[in-house]
Amino acid sequence: MLRPDLTVANVLLAELFEDRDQDEKALEYYERVPEKSPYFLNAQIRVAWLKYKLGQEDNALASVKKLAKENPAEIEPLIVLADMSRDRKDWGGAARAYSKAIDNIGDAKGRLWSLLYARGIAYERMKVWEKAEADLLAALELRPDHPQILNYLGYSWADRGEKLDEAKKLLIKAVSLRPQDGYIVDSLGWLYYRVEDFRNATLQLEKAVSLQPEDPTINDHLGDAYWRVGRKDEARYQWQRALWLEPEPDQIPLIQNKLKNGLPPIDQKTK
Repeated sequence: MLRPDLTVANVLLAELFEDRDQDEKALEYYERVPEKSPYFLNAQIRVAWLKYKLGQEDNALASVKKLAKENPAEIEPLIVLADMSRDRKDWGGAARAYSKAIDNIGDAKGRLWSLLYARGIAYERMKVWEKAEADLLAALELRPDHPQILNYLGYSWADRGEKLDEAKKLLIKAVSLRPQDGYIVDSLGWLYYRVEDFRNATLQLEKAVSLQPEDPTINDHLGDAYWRVGRKDEARYQWQRALWLEPEPDQIPLIQNKLKNGLPPIDQKTK
């Protein structure tokens, strides 16, 4: 009230409102930061992100691209651009922005693992597995006890039917670090399913569903496990539940086919 132009106060107020999910109020205070202030670039990055959250996606993307171009030595605009692209499922755009940030990492090497991890996810979604695997392994080397990296790499190997012994070690470690995370427990359950240990798969996937009941993929996985242990009515219920929970569009016909026909015998299924 005494100094409405006090930049530090405006930035702190903006951060407080942002922490409380009062995005419009936060935006108002970030926009008060003058161009000559050392806080200006960070404030403009936050303005772009808040506008994105408020539905002004095109405006926000244009702003953050402009900030990245005008500040080539800074990685923060590139990271925000990559995160926006990832949110829009523009995996190619996300990978390019993360790559530029990695190339310009400079003194921020403590953040390298998170950028490699994020780019690895983008590459995996683009189905460029060699690059994805290399990034995830590099991130894991930098953060060997990070449960999310352990989980993503272990699950990817399990889902691809590759390096299953190594995947099992990673996923058991991830679950030990984060035992109440339904997504990580699901990954271990799916690993057991891939190695045809259907009893342990069922136990882990039941726990995963209890922890994350609203996730369609986990419910779908449990349906598959139930079918393999002979609990076919429960399997169909889980598949139907997965459909109710709105899975990814490419998964819908696969689940519908399982509801109609069940799973093929073990010796006929494609790994």
